[in-house]
Amino acid sequence: MFNKMNVLSLFDGMSCTQLALKSIGVSPNKYYAAEWDKYASSITQKNFPNTIPLGDVTKWREWDVDWSTIDLIVAGFPCQSWSMAGARLGDRDSRGQLFWTTLDIIQHVLEANPNAKFLMENVKMKADFEQYITHHTQEALGVVNKHLINSALVSAQNRQRYYWTNIEGIEQPKDKGVVLKDILENGVTDREKSHCIDANYFKGGNLKSYFEKHRRQLVFSPNGLCHVGDADLNGNQSIKRVYHPEGKAPTLTTMGGGHREPKVIVIKNDMTWRKLTPLECERLQTVPDGYTEGVSNTQRYKMLGNGFTVDVIAHILSNLEQVK
Repeated sequence: MFNKMNVLSLFDGMSCTQLALKSIGVSPNKYYAAEWDKYASSITQKNFPNTIPLGDVTKWREWDVDWSTIDLIVAGFPCQSWSMAGARLGDRDSRGQLFWTTLDIIQHVLEANPNAKFLMENVKMKADFEQYITHHTQEALGVVNKHLINSALVSAQNRQRYYWTNIEGIEQPKDKGVVLKDILENGVTDREKSHCIDANYFKGGNLKSYFEKHRRQLVFSPNGLCHVGDADLNGNQSIKRVYHPEGKAPTLTTMGGGHREPKVIVIKNDMTWRKLTPLECERLQTVPDGYTEGVSNTQRYKMLGNGFTVDVIAHILSNLEQVK
């Protein structure tokens, strides 16, 4: 039964869905991948040469697909228009309109095969956007289960994502207890969970952006950032830690406020730091080591930032009746 499933993946990227299926013992009979990015597609073909490429999702009516045979459809439709970090235009721009394309395709599949399962994914967004997507998904597709899952439960990355699906029985994943230091090739970190890795991570970051805007995870040299004590704050131990690049601490009780981000006493321009490596980003997304090798590091960062956290998708798909 496991090998008879036919899967359609929209916005397939580097095929994290196939990785998730493989991890739960499912080898699809046919796997159709709609993806326009040539670099991501090349990684898919390298790792899963039997993938059937479909190209541009907007040309779906031209695809040579027997819709009645599709058992599972997965779609991580573009997030830029919905994300709180983006333009927040919703479906008022071309990328946001792909939400409607996604619904059209899933609806077409369900009309041909009412027993088909679907899974849609997107970023955590402002409430009215989430309600808008949920409402129209229910209106178009019927019963929809919505879940907000943080990848931090299965990896060392804070990555909150919404999932809309007709798969039943999904619960929150168990916390695997993975922390950032566990996945680093070298260096030290000031936190247990990485900031979310996005498609622009390849641009790198800087100390000001990192500590003030809490974005683009950095890794420090062993001598670059030292834990020198704890601030006088209420809450979890991780939010009390105070760091200094030279290990010298002034009076810690002057560190007021209740921010959950690490407190740094001195930031030096010559502090030794780096961004995460592509291998470390693979580990944050629970992708096998070296999976994205074969393209430039820039392209590796992009596809990893756009991709799913594999173990979250595997957790969700493990609830398919074909897998139980």
